Order: sequence, then structure tokens, then C-alpha cells
Amino acid sequence: MITLARKVINSIAHFDGLAPLAIRLYLAPVLMQAGYNKLVNFEDTAAWFGNPDWGLGLPMPEVMAALAAGTEFFGSILLLLGLATRLISVPLMITMLVAALTVHWQNGWLAIADPSSWLANDQVLASAEKLGRAREILQQYGNYDWLTSSGNFVVLNNGIEFAITYFVMLLVLFMFGGGRYTSIDYLLSRRYP
Repeated sequence: MITLARKVINSIAHFDGLAPLAIRLYLAPVLMQAGYNKLVNFEDTAAWFGNPDWGLGLPMPEVMAALAAGTEFFGSILLLLGLATRLISVPLMITMLVAALTVHWQNGWLAIADPSSWLANDQVLASAEKLGRAREILQQYGNYDWLTSSGNFVVLNNGIEFAITYFVMLLVLFMFGGGRYTSIDYLLSRRYP
């Protein structure tokens, strides 16, 4: 049995670059969109980063916004190519931790409010009544069938779930690199050992 397991592991080892490739292909558009949104709305992003009353209250908001936007946008391009994967994963992980701690932490774990979840906090539990009332209003005064033809209405809770998930995925890329056969990093390591 052990011999069979080793044979299977050895035969799939040639495909071990697929997992990092899948992570890179998943993360790249998510991070690129986030960075792009910050870049095209840079003044608003910097204002939100800096304002202590209705924003994050971060120091040097223009610098922080530029670092976040540039890291996400240009870092996603590097991830897509598998170039400097381990190197770019570090500032991207820092960006995810800053986002989790400054933006999402106070909302708990869940990104989408699910009152039936064991992870639901008071904010998520309160969302059920609000969502129910919103559905009633839309059913009474709106074209509810048309409005829900693309999916159900949900309440965005904005918890740390996505930021931490992205952090963990980036940690995997940091530890294992861009992937054998599937990244420029691998090709460069073969050419310049």
C-alpha cells in the first residue's frame, strides 16, 4: 500500500505547478480590480484612508493609498505572470492584513451576512430582519421577479473572511512560489540556476 501511495505521489508531482497557478489565476483579477478601483478613484480613496470620522484615519493617506493601489494592481500582474511571486506576496499579505484589521475586523468573520451561521455576530443577526423588510418592500413596490432574476438579495457584512482567505492564499504562494512549469519564476530558475 505504501509503495502504491508513493507511485501515485510521484506521478502527480509533475502537476504540482497547477495548484499555485490556480491560486494566482484566482487572486490576480480580484486584486487587480481592487487596485484599479483605488487608482481611478485615487482622491476619494486617499480621503477615505485619512479621514478619522468616516474613514480609516490612517496617517499619510496619499502614501498609504498609493501603496495599496500600486501593490494590488501591479502585484496582480506579477502574480498572473508568476514573476517575483514570492517577493510580491509579502506586500500583498501586508495589504490584506491592514485591510482585515482596519476595515473588516469590527464586522466579524462573515463577508456576507448569514444569520444561520455559527459565526454570526449581532450585526449579522440584525441583518435578517432588515433583509426581510427590504424583500417585502421590493415585492410590494418593485418588479421583484426581475430584480431577483440574477440572484438573491444579500446583506454585505464586510467581515474579514475574504481578506484572510486571500492572505492565506498569498502565504501559500510565498512558501511554495509561482509553480513548476507554470510561472516565469520557474523558467528563470531553470535558465539561471
